[in-house]
Amino acid sequence: MAAQTEGSPCWADGTFGDLEGAKRFYGELLGWTFGASMPEYGEYTQAHVDGKAVAALSPPAPGQDAPNAWCLYLASPDAAATAAKIRANGGEVLVEPMQVGDFGTMVLATDPGGTAFGVWQSGSHKGFEAQTVPGAYTWAEVWTREAEKADHFFAAVFGYGVKHLDDDAVDFSLYDLGADPVLGRMKMGAEFPPQVPAHMNVYFAVADCDAAVEKAKSLGAELSFGPMTIPFGRFATLTDPQGAVFSLFDPTTTEGEMPKVTQAP
Repeated sequence: MAAQTEGSPCWADGTFGDLEGAKRFYGELLGWTFGASMPEYGEYTQAHVDGKAVAALSPPAPGQDAPNAWCLYLASPDAAATAAKIRANGGEVLVEPMQVGDFGTMVLATDPGGTAFGVWQSGSHKGFEAQTVPGAYTWAEVWTREAEKADHFFAAVFGYGVKHLDDDAVDFSLYDLGADPVLGRMKMGAEFPPQVPAHMNVYFAVADCDAAVEKAKSLGAELSFGPMTIPFGRFATLTDPQGAVFSLFDPTTTEGEMPKVTQAP
């Protein structure tokens, strides 16, 4: 597999205080199987669908009080150069470019509104081996209260084109790399309690959103929003038993006309 285009979502991993609990939950919900944990990399554990790597789970680093959360990584040909652009455009680098064996180089950062994300310069680990199939990554959105700052930041750092949804009911942008959108941006309004931080909302594909939501609830998740059908598919947003936000998405169930978009100036 070749390295992905700069700015493309290329990997997702979750940090969980109860690693075995996270493996049980996502394994049962999404049909994941797991490779052997890697003690030399903090028990990092890859998840697979039909033998293909789709995500990873790990506990927080010793002494680190990290929240239980999902992290999306965006591809970069030069992690150090991307870290410099992050700083130059008002973001914060939390973890400086760090070589991870021969797998690649990672950066952890936040945008000016506090949304955490990762950067991945691939070595032997190119990223997702499967996408969009049930159980695999399919989409992600920046959920932020600083919408204009996010649009400027991600465009400046990763070269995205930015298009705004023509919808008075929601402030939503699409980020693209010249063709189809690769990432969304949702402005968090008053409906989001103040204690809900800016975050990257990661979507996993499922064959039946409603059935998957019921299964997630039976496994201890809480439904935050949906299920709802839009022209792109049917989705729902949940909080897993350890407090991590994620979404489920069925692209085969659609409703309504595709929305109009306007190119950002």
